[in-house]
Order: sequence, then structure tokens, then C-alpha cells
Amino acid sequence: MTFPDPLASIARPFRGVIFDCDGTLADSMPLHYQAFSETLAERGAALSEALFYELGGVPTRDIVRILNDRFGYRLDADEAAAAKEARYEQLLPQVKPVERVLELVREYRGRYPLGVASGTIRRLVEKTLAALGIADAFDTVCTADDIRRGKPEPDLFLLTARRLGVPPEECVVFEDSDLGLEAAGRAGMQRVDIRPWLRRRP
Repeated sequence: MTFPDPLASIARPFRGVIFDCDGTLADSMPLHYQAFSETLAERGAALSEALFYELGGVPTRDIVRILNDRFGYRLDADEAAAAKEARYEQLLPQVKPVERVLELVREYRGRYPLGVASGTIRRLVEKTLAALGIADAFDTVCTADDIRRGKPEPDLFLLTARRLGVPPEECVVFEDSDLGLEAAGRAGMQRVDIRPWLRRRP
């Protein structure tokens, strides 16, 4: 089965490029799911793989709150989120790049202002970019620590565009989740769904 080239969704010229991190630059979502599953299991809770990917881009503590609301868990959102992020940090050396997206980073670098807009905390985003060898490729890195409302709200992308000095409508976003693509659309940006470049997901 063949997929159309994701780049075909870019319909007009752009002046700034914004990348999500987990699942877009880094094929790290399986590691995030492993960290989440192990952390929740220790606390008598669970998260299906399908729901995990459905909530792609949502900050970890917000996912814990969603699980509490949906399933009646009584998890401490801050404690569980911190434990999950610590476990992911242990797994992070295993992270692999999404090669086609990294090719674009190398191609666009020096031609356009480049930014990262990630729903993950800054410490982990910076470690992920360093593990991929691209920490110095971006003009700005915006994370869950910089905003109050995560994806699908447009705040993270709007902040990144502002820091790049490029109007939102002149930015293109590379994303791997429905919520992230929705957030980029709500920010008025062109969107590229990179999932055809990923290994299969649920």
C-alpha cells in the first residue's frame, strides 16, 4: 500500500517551519508509552495504546487527569507525571530519529527560521534533541513548560511563531498526532501529517 507524499499538503509558500518533537523528530512515542504503562501499572492503573496515541501532544499531567476522570482513578497527577517522565528519561538513550523529518531539518536549516513546539517538558525535549544530534538546529524551542493550555489549543504554536518572528499564516507545522494537527490548524498554519513516514501504529 502506498501513501501520498505528506509534503503535498503544503499548498502555499512559507517563511517559518515548526516541528513537534516526540513522534515527529524522534520516533519516541513507543518509549513514552512504555514509560507510561510501567508507571501506571505500579499505581494500579492502565492506559491503552490506542488512547495513548489519541492523546498525542497532550501534556503528561493532563493525560493523568483525563484517566482519573474517565476511569475513576485517584492518581496524583503531578506525582504520576513526574514518575513517568523520570522513567522515560531512563529509556531515552534508545530513541531513534524519524529519518525523513531529520532530512528536512538539515535541508531547511539556514533557509528558514526553525522552531520546536512540544507538549513535553523542556528537560526531556532538550535531551531528546541532543540524543538526535540536532540540539543546535533550532532558533527556538517551546515546550509544555511555556504555556498553560496544551494541544489542541493553538497557544504553543502561536508562541513558537512569535518567537521565530514569523506570522502564523506563514508557518508550516510538521506533526504526528490528530490533536497537534488540530492545534496547528487553529493557529492558522499549514500542516504536514508525517505519520506515513512512521512505522505502523495502532
